[in-house]
Amino acid sequence: MFRKIIRLILISIAIFFGSSIFIVLFYKFIPPPFTPIMVIRVFEGWFEGNNVTIEKNWVSYDEISPNFFRAVISGEDAKFLRHNGFDWQAIETAKRYNEKLKGRKMRGASTITMQTAKNTFLWHGRVYIRKALEAYFTVLIEFVWGKKRILEVYANIIEFGDGIYGVEAASQRFFGKSAKLLSKREAALLAAVLPNPRRWSPAEPTSYIESRVGFIEGRMGGIALPK
Repeated sequence: MFRKIIRLILISIAIFFGSSIFIVLFYKFIPPPFTPIMVIRVFEGWFEGNNVTIEKNWVSYDEISPNFFRAVISGEDAKFLRHNGFDWQAIETAKRYNEKLKGRKMRGASTITMQTAKNTFLWHGRVYIRKALEAYFTVLIEFVWGKKRILEVYANIIEFGDGIYGVEAASQRFFGKSAKLLSKREAALLAAVLPNPRRWSPAEPTSYIESRVGFIEGRMGGIALPK
């Protein structure tokens, strides 16, 4: 019985690693048709009595304004091109902050790669198993996809509000234009709401969002993009 249990565990581990590597390789070339977050939001809507409609429209990297990529790097992960998926300095800073101010709002240190890993393959939450899986997929997509593909997937699956996924759907909804035509300010507005896109809207920026827009625009000029 013990040997059977060990064998079953080993087979399960092999299936997990094999399937996860396969899906990451698959998504290197094929757009993810949906994400766990999208499915969860639909089910949440059903339970709350709301019919959630998913708005998404995949566009290639070259069909997205460079302003958007510079804005999200400025606002979310200034060291994106310089780290291997993890910003260890930011992680340590967040750890000290959270230990010092226990009971208050937690500060995160997720890079764009970590957010892409989570949004593509996992669910939201702070349980240890999810964080461990996020770290695993972060390493995997950094190695397999590279920075340019990570940005492309991130831009196309990130949530911008109830049922709105990806920069093209958000650009059309809030500005009535293609993502390729986003201005510097419009891109900064989209990036500014990403910490909580279901609470804030680029179309109705609060004073706090306006301050984030100013901060993001001020950094965009110095941001390089992958080639």
